Amino acid sequence: MDFRLSAADEDFQTSLLQFLGEELPPGWEGRGRWAEDDDWDFTKSLRKKLADKGWLTMHWPEEYGGQGVSPVRSALFNEEMSYNRAPGRDIFGVRMLAPTLMIYGTEEQKKEFLLPVAKGEVQWCQGYSEPGSGSDLASLQTRAVADGDDYVINGSKIWTTMAHRADWIMLLARTDTDAPKHRGISFILVDMKTPGVTVQPVHNMTGGHDFNQVFLDNVRVPKRNLVGEENRGWYVGVTLLDFERSGIDYSAISRRILSDVTEHVKNTRANGKTLASDTRVRNLLIDRYIESETARLLAYGVAWMQGEGMVPNKEASMSKVFGSETLQRVTGSCLEILGLYGQLRDGEAWAPIRGRVPEDWMHSFSHTVAAGTSEVQRNIIASRGLGLPRG
Repeated sequence: MDFRLSAADEDFQTSLLQFLGEELPPGWEGRGRWAEDDDWDFTKSLRKKLADKGWLTMHWPEEYGGQGVSPVRSALFNEEMSYNRAPGRDIFGVRMLAPTLMIYGTEEQKKEFLLPVAKGEVQWCQGYSEPGSGSDLASLQTRAVADGDDYVINGSKIWTTMAHRADWIMLLARTDTDAPKHRGISFILVDMKTPGVTVQPVHNMTGGHDFNQVFLDNVRVPKRNLVGEENRGWYVGVTLLDFERSGIDYSAISRRILSDVTEHVKNTRANGKTLASDTRVRNLLIDRYIESETARLLAYGVAWMQGEGMVPNKEASMSKVFGSETLQRVTGSCLEILGLYGQLRDGEAWAPIRGRVPEDWMHSFSHTVAAGTSEVQRNIIASRGLGLPRG
C-alpha cells in the first residue's frame, strides 16, 4: 500500500484540525478517548457538531446514512481525535454496534438503532465480560430465558465502560444451558432504563470512573432485540470484536505523550544542561518514536485492507497487540526520563506535564486487556495467521 495520504484526505485532515482548534477550549487537557466523563455536557455538544458534519459515521455505507469514505479516512479521523485528546466519539455505537447490525441486524433494527447513533443522540456500552468470564468469554453465565415474546435476563457484567452514561447496552447472554459453551449464546440489545438494570461504579487506580458493573435482575427484553439467530450470538459477538480491535488510538496516544515529554526535556535543565542533551534520554525517545510510528503504520495497513475488501483478522490482532504494548513501553520510558518527579500526580507541586505521564502509564495496562488480552491476540496470530496447531 501507499502510506501517503491522498489530497482529499489531506484536505479533510486540515478541516478537522481547524474544527478542533475552534471547538476545544484553550489549553485543553482532556483525557482522550474517555475524556467524555470529564465534562459530559461538552462531550454531547461536540458529538452533535461532529454528527452534523457527518464525521461520526462518514465511513458507513451511504445506504445507512454514511458518506462511504475509505476506512483510511476514518482511521485518520480517529487518529487526530485521539492525538488531540478530543471527546465526542461513541466508539461503541459507531464503530462496534453499527457495523455489526449492518451484517446481522434486521431491517427494523437498522431503522430503529442506526439513525440515533448517526445523529449523536445515543450512548452505547458493551456487556461482554463478567466477574468470572474475561478472556474465556464463552464461559459467561448471564442467562436469558424465553418467556412469551420476551427474554428475562439475569446476571451481571463488569468492566462495562461508560455504562453509567449509556442509554443502551449490547450484551451476550446464555439462552441454552445444555449447549457447548461457544453455542447457546445470544446477542441482545437492552435499554438501560429497563426495570431491573442497575449500575455500580468501578473506579480505576488513576481515580477515573470509566468502568462499571452492571446488574441485571429479571430484566424483561422484547425478543425483537435479538441480533442474529438465537443461540448463535457468539459469532455475532466475535464479529463485533474484529471491529473493536485497532491500533490507531494507541499509536496516537503514544505520539502525543512523546511530543509532550520531548518539549519538557528541551526546556528542563539539570546540572547546567538540558535533559535533551542526555544521550540516554534521546535514545529512549527515538526508540519509542520508531515503535509508535510502526504501530501507526500497522493500523493504517489494517484500514487499507478493509478498503480493499479484505478481512484483516490476524492483521487487526497484530495491530492491537503491538499498539497497546507500545503504549506501555512509551509511558514506561517517559516515566524513566522524568525521574522521581515523574511520579507526581496532577495538582501536586513540581509535577511535570500536569502529572499526565504516571496516569497514562497506569491506564496503559488496561489497554493490553480490553478488546482481548495480548495472549488472546497472539493466539489468533498463531492459529489464523501462521497456521500453528493449538497447544
